[in-house]
Amino acid sequence: MTYVVTENCIKCKYMDCVEVCPVDCFYVGENMLVIHPDECIDCGVCEPECPAEAILPDTESDVEKWVELNREYAEKWPNITRKGESPADADEFKDVPGKMEKYFSPEPGAE
Repeated sequence: MTYVVTENCIKCKYMDCVEVCPVDCFYVGENMLVIHPDECIDCGVCEPECPAEAILPDTESDVEKWVELNREYAEKWPNITRKGESPADADEFKDVPGKMEKYFSPEPGAE
């Protein structure tokens, strides 16, 4: 089992999860985070820290595509170990549906 970041993170990127991760398996994109599934130790401490409820175990239904997206972008984006600044408009996007199609950016974020 591993944990993955899902669509709810897009344009929110609160980053509360980053500092609690004991193995530093978060990677930062322009407008979301991902977890490297091969580095995650399945401890689950990140899941309750996410205000957007964007982190789920890979045992949840319909998360297969998120496991692959997390794996792909963890290989491309920089590793992040400290909480950074969330977007100023993060709260406005917290419960917006369909963010993957509308807002996802494949660009790396700042470390």
